[in-house]
Amino acid sequence: MPGQGNAAARGVAYELGAKLAKAANVPFEPVIFPSNDKVLEAMRAGSLDLVLTNASAARAQFIDFSKPVLEVEKGYLIGPRSPVKDAADIDRAGVRIGVSRGSSTEVELAQIIKSATLVPMPSLAEARRALSEGGLDAFGTNKAILFEMSDGIPGSRVIGNWGAESIAFGVPKGRPAALAYLGRFVEDERRNGGVAAAAQRAGLRGLKQ
Repeated sequence: MPGQGNAAARGVAYELGAKLAKAANVPFEPVIFPSNDKVLEAMRAGSLDLVLTNASAARAQFIDFSKPVLEVEKGYLIGPRSPVKDAADIDRAGVRIGVSRGSSTEVELAQIIKSATLVPMPSLAEARRALSEGGLDAFGTNKAILFEMSDGIPGSRVIGNWGAESIAFGVPKGRPAALAYLGRFVEDERRNGGVAAAAQRAGLRGLKQ
């Protein structure tokens, strides 16, 4: 079960992953990756059995997804030195918007942003540093990540709303029994409040209302 950064050990993916492994009577072996592109590389290589990630159409080409576990709004984190005041200032010449390298956000914002410059970042840690030091004016991704990043960057702000991510469990293609089991697990956890409780315990913000 992969995750990104220290938050993975206390987040929704970790908690539900552990519960799923226990229910299926298999070992739970969480794996931490520095960035989303590394997670996807490992999934393509067959090194992972399960992910909890944005169920985009591009990823569905090599991952079979369960029904959505969560819906999270997407926006921007504005650094303390950024000239951007609100969402209307984002897509302007000279504005530097960070995105996670290899992420669905990188692909989606490339189609949305016309005048600003997208800057692929190798990790969230590098993105935080660049926002703090003024190397980036904004960073785009889902708001659950943005609010967590903002907690560590005094003077930063989360703004805008350019869509939502459907966060779902995924398994490598060709595992229909595992996918069916995941479907039942997600339905049960949503119905019995397990997903909501995990999100609350993780302090997850930015969920679509």
